[in-house]
Amino acid sequence: MTEVLTLVSLTADVAPLANRAPGGVGDVIDRSRGAWRVAERAVGADATLVPWLEQQAAAHGVDWAITPAANRRKRLLISDMDSTIIGQECLDELADFAGLKAEVSAITERAMRGELDFEGALTQRVAMLKGLGLEALAACHNQRVRLNPGARELVATMKAHGARCVLVSGGFRYFTSRVAAMAGFEADRANTLIDDGAKLTGDVARPILGREAKLAALLEETAALGGVAADALAMGDGANDLDMIRAAGLGVAYKAKPVVAAQTRARIEHTDLRAALFFQGYDVTDIAG
Repeated sequence: MTEVLTLVSLTADVAPLANRAPGGVGDVIDRSRGAWRVAERAVGADATLVPWLEQQAAAHGVDWAITPAANRRKRLLISDMDSTIIGQECLDELADFAGLKAEVSAITERAMRGELDFEGALTQRVAMLKGLGLEALAACHNQRVRLNPGARELVATMKAHGARCVLVSGGFRYFTSRVAAMAGFEADRANTLIDDGAKLTGDVARPILGREAKLAALLEETAALGGVAADALAMGDGANDLDMIRAAGLGVAYKAKPVVAAQTRARIEHTDLRAALFFQGYDVTDIAG
């Protein structure tokens, strides 16, 4: 089956790379404009293509995707928040206000690598924040949370072309609701921290939104649009994102943990979130925001 290879870079001329890609079929289409270097080429089945791409990406600062030629522009964007749409892990940053960032971050890292059960790791970290004043949430959001480059443009462009955009996180709705508004997402799903009106109780509402719930969100959202999983673009970086990434028509690993990157055929590591637009066949001139 013929697919489309897309190469994206802000530093390298990718058209010659596309021309050398194993399994290449036909001519290279150069979509470069301004600072963006973008090239596409049809490719056939070739077991050496992904290893070759991994080597070239590391050597030249290139992001890449291999996608079906049909249905490239997706009707749903469903994305993780922490370390994907924003550059931070909100729970780790919140723990800093309790003087526990190093301890909490170590657990987060292991959970995102798939070394720990997500639900157990989440409840353990939340318990460590028992007694933290609610004012720390606002301070954390205002002082620490920042969108990753390209987030607004990715959401705005997909919305401009009729897609629905949903933020889904194993983190907390206090943050997802605000980040969704910052980036332009139309809906958000996440967990809820429990408080007593003044301080965190150290618990989180059940059921906990984890790996299975992210997949369920993708399926529910696409069904509501009258579509299927192949109509979705799912993005994330951690092990709890894997099920939705693998189910989506376009699953993108964004600066992801090795366990995630190894199971995807679309990776953003060197440029920014706008690369996900080029993976769908958008041109530089289509970008909104």
